[in-house]
Amino acid sequence: MEKIKKLFPQKAVSMLFEVVFTITSAKLPYQRVKVSHGPATQFRFLKHRSFVDKTDELANQTLVFHMEGALLKSCSLFPYFMLVAFEAGGPFRALILLLLYPFLLLVGNELGLKIVVFVSFVGIKMEKFRVVGTAILPKFFLEDVGREGFDIVMSHDRKVAITKMPKIMVEGFLRDYLGINTVVARELKEFRGYFLGLMEEKMDAEQPVTGDQNMSTHTIGLVCSRKSYDHKIFSDCKEIYLVTEAEKKKWQVLPRNRYPKPLIFHDGRLAFRPTPLASLVMFIWLPYGFLLSIIRTIVYISLPFKLSLPILALSGVVITVSKPAPEPTTCSTNTGKIPGGVLYVCNHRTLIDPTLLSLALMKSVAAVTYSISGLTRLLSTISPIKTVPLTRDREKDGKLMKLHLRQGDLVVCPEGTTCREPYLLRFSPLFAEMTDEIVPVAMKLQVTKFYGTTASGLKCLDLTFHLMNPNPEYFVKILNKLPSSQTHNGGGKSKFEVANYVQNQIATALGFECTNLTRKDKYKILAGNEGFV
Repeated sequence: MEKIKKLFPQKAVSMLFEVVFTITSAKLPYQRVKVSHGPATQFRFLKHRSFVDKTDELANQTLVFHMEGALLKSCSLFPYFMLVAFEAGGPFRALILLLLYPFLLLVGNELGLKIVVFVSFVGIKMEKFRVVGTAILPKFFLEDVGREGFDIVMSHDRKVAITKMPKIMVEGFLRDYLGINTVVARELKEFRGYFLGLMEEKMDAEQPVTGDQNMSTHTIGLVCSRKSYDHKIFSDCKEIYLVTEAEKKKWQVLPRNRYPKPLIFHDGRLAFRPTPLASLVMFIWLPYGFLLSIIRTIVYISLPFKLSLPILALSGVVITVSKPAPEPTTCSTNTGKIPGGVLYVCNHRTLIDPTLLSLALMKSVAAVTYSISGLTRLLSTISPIKTVPLTRDREKDGKLMKLHLRQGDLVVCPEGTTCREPYLLRFSPLFAEMTDEIVPVAMKLQVTKFYGTTASGLKCLDLTFHLMNPNPEYFVKILNKLPSSQTHNGGGKSKFEVANYVQNQIATALGFECTNLTRKDKYKILAGNEGFV
C-alpha cells in the first residue's frame, strides 16, 4: 500500500480526477453528484429550461454567480486585458502582451493571470484607467453577455458577482449596466497613484454573503466549472448549479434592445474584439494602415472630387449616396429669408463629414467646426473645403454663419460632437435662426478596426486612426429641403421645434433613436470634463 501511495500521490490522483471530470462534464447535460463543500446540499449541472422555469420562485433568493462562467459567453479573459494594455498603456505594451500569449498557454491559470495583470497594469496611472474601466470595457462586456445567463442573473433581486479579474476592471460594468453593487474580486496594489501590476492575495469579500441583514438565508450559486466555486463565498450556498461548456456554446448573444441601460457613449480606439488572432492581424496591418492613411489624406485634400472618388474607391473606401428628386438648389432672395446658400444640417459621425457631403454633392461646401486639434486645423487650410471655426458664443457664431451663408452653401453638425452608436444627441437650435433654406443630411459610418473619434485620447490622431481602417463604409442620404411650414422665419416655428423636427427626420432616415443628451453629457461621462481640447 505504501508503494502504491508513492507511485500515485493524493495530489496526482486529485488532478487526474479533475481532468476526467472536465472531459466528461461536457458530454453529460445533467448530472447530480455528491460534494463536501461547506453546507451546500445540492451540486448539479444546469439545465437552462428547468432552471428558468423556477426563476419566479427563486427570485427572492440571493444569487452568487461567477461572471466569466455564468454570464459571459466566452471564458477567455485575454481580450479584456488586451484592451487595457492597448487603450491605457499603448500599442507597444499591447504587442508585448500578444508576444507572451504562447507562453501563457504553457503555464497554469493562476500564474498566467498574474502575468497578464502585471503586463497590462504595471506603471498605469489610476486616474487614466478610469476611462478604460467605465467607458471602454463595458461595451465589450455587454457584447459578450449570453442571453440565457443574463435572464437567470437578472431574475434575482439580490445578486453577488465573483470574478478572477481585478475588481477595477469589472465593477463599472456590473454597477452601471447590471445594477450589481456587490462584487467579489481582488484589488490591485498601487503606489502614489500608479498600479504596481500586482493583485492582493485575498479577495475583498471574505464575509458570508448571508451576513447582510438584507440578504436571504437561502443562497444559490451559479458557476461554470468545478474550480470556479472554490471560494469561501460559495460555502454559504444551499444549492450550486453548473453551466457546462456545451450549454454555453448554444447561448445567444444578448440583443441590444435587452440591455438594462442603453449603450450610447463609449470611448477607445479599437472597434473589434481583440482576441489573440484579431490582435495579431491588427499589428500586421498597422504599418500598411498608416501608409494608407497618408495616401488617403493627400487624396482628400489635394485632388478634385471627380478624381478623388475613384482613387478612394480603389483604396477600399465605400461611399453610398442617396439624393432626393429634384436635388436641393440655392434660392433667390425672398421675404423673411437671407439670400445666399443652402444650410446642410447633418448628424455627426466622423471628422470628415463635411468632406463626404462635398463628395456626394460634387461641390465644395464650407463647414463650421468646434474645438478641432491643431493638426486638423492645419490640414483644413490646404483642403478644398473651407472651415469656419466657431467660438461657442451664440452671438458671434450666429454672425459668422450668416456671413458665410451669404457667400455660399454651409454645413453644420448641431450635435456638437460625434456619437458612435445608433443614437442622435440633442440638436443645438442655433442653425434654425440662420435661414429657412435647410436641407437635412443623414450620415452613417461603418468601421472594422479603429474608431476615428475620442473623448479622452489624443484628438490629433483622430483622422489618422479613422483613415487606417481597411474598408470604411459611408452612407450619405440627402433629404428633402424643409417645407416652409416647418421653418423658423417663414413658418413661425420656434427654433427648438425646427431643431427637433430636423433631428427626427434624420433619425427616421437612419433608424436611429433621438436623445436629449448633449455634448457636455458625453464628455462628463467619458472624460470627466466639458470637452475642451
